Amino acid sequence: MAKLKTAYVCDNCGFDSTKWLGKCPSCGQWNTFKEVKTASGSPSKGENSHPLLRDAGGTSAVRLQDIPLKDLPRIDMQDAELNRVLGGGLVPGSIVLLGGDPGIGKSTLTLQTVMALKDKEVLYVSGEESAHQLKMRAERLKTPSLPAELASLHREGWKESPLANGNQSPALGKECPKGEDGVGVLVLCETSLEKVFDQIREIGPDLVVVDSIQTMETEMAESAPGSITQIRECASALLKYAKTSGVPVILIGHINKEGSIAGPKILEHIVDAVIQFEGDRQGIYRILRSIKNRFGSTSELGIYEMQQTGLRPVNNPSELLLSDEREGMSGIAISAAVEGMRPFLIETQALVSTAAYGTPQRSATGFDQRRLNMLLAVLEKRVGFKLIQKDVFINIAGGIKVTDMAMDLSVIAAVFSSNVDMPIEVGYCMCGEVGLSGEVRPVSRIEQRIAEAEKLGFTDIIIPKRNMGALKGKKFTINLHPVQRVEEGLKLLFG
Repeated sequence: MAKLKTAYVCDNCGFDSTKWLGKCPSCGQWNTFKEVKTASGSPSKGENSHPLLRDAGGTSAVRLQDIPLKDLPRIDMQDAELNRVLGGGLVPGSIVLLGGDPGIGKSTLTLQTVMALKDKEVLYVSGEESAHQLKMRAERLKTPSLPAELASLHREGWKESPLANGNQSPALGKECPKGEDGVGVLVLCETSLEKVFDQIREIGPDLVVVDSIQTMETEMAESAPGSITQIRECASALLKYAKTSGVPVILIGHINKEGSIAGPKILEHIVDAVIQFEGDRQGIYRILRSIKNRFGSTSELGIYEMQQTGLRPVNNPSELLLSDEREGMSGIAISAAVEGMRPFLIETQALVSTAAYGTPQRSATGFDQRRLNMLLAVLEKRVGFKLIQKDVFINIAGGIKVTDMAMDLSVIAAVFSSNVDMPIEVGYCMCGEVGLSGEVRPVSRIEQRIAEAEKLGFTDIIIPKRNMGALKGKKFTINLHPVQRVEEGLKLLFG
């Protein structure tokens, strides 16, 4: 048996040290070193790596000018929102990391997506759930995108595959050979990376899903599953497999208490794309956001609605985020916001009431509370609106979080409307960033905001005056109201 020796690894960046250090010299973080056990006599990576990876061979250097320039072929994921976030589809040979809070819907999104793929053999490796749990979830996912023959296969059930043997967890799959129905999903409940590669070599899948990377372990590392060394070794092996075979790999990752993906930071550097699944578990809407993407833009996002039958892509979020019965209700303002590259209209709700205690409350749901405090200070200083003895509550309808600065004008309008108890006229929406001196600053993608408001039937939109220069010669059916200061916008709305 190989002799174990002690090493210390940084939990944030994976830096190795022979002794414990208070501050990591690589990333500068404090108290991140964890003790791990390594085998001093363990074989080298080349000797212990899986035969599937050893036989892949090397590559030769190519001159930059000799590399042909062509568009990368992409796999259609049969999901418009996921395709948008990935940059047009899944690139063959890429490795994608999907992260999110527990219970947010990562496994649900992945399973319903791979079940809808056509002409693809998918290997779903689960280290957290049993095959029966996955079967129950698949029965619940009656997605509209699934063809009728696939829905009947779901009802018939999954039968045990002959790929299972005595010392391995069984691989379960629907008896539909690739090319006949165009659908094939195989489920493997296993945590050993070596046994996973044995199944991959025997099956030859077109797509591999690992749920989750923190549960995988390899014989190349002596530490426990989920440790820094195990995550790094497993992710590196899967990366080499994806690049040498051209088979894309989707990894599902856990989130730590700080909100970042658990494991060493090198995990995010290894993969080609990092997408984050966000949202309130008590709400019905989920946002799929791209944090890193080597094959597309990181400005795109996808919106889903959580239903009993799974996650439904929301193609037009504006219609769902706006309430139909807002006429005559004070404290409601509609903002033309842009998240990433996508414009949509959001309902901003505000409630202003007399403070019951000595210190007034300031609360914001879906909006930055520090920015709310700044806007209230601007409203009091520049407009003369006294809120020192008032409680102010802000809520972004739909349970989503918005970071667009153009929401400032709608927040101020909603607060003013609630305090004077005067509703904003139906048909008005607005956008504009508010500065500390009370000026309304220009915003980006103004044409897309106006077009979205026009499409949804709004008659008037308040925009920053400095954005009018980019709209010269453009014709809109919606009335444009340029304003330079906050007072002008409030006077336009309330007289």
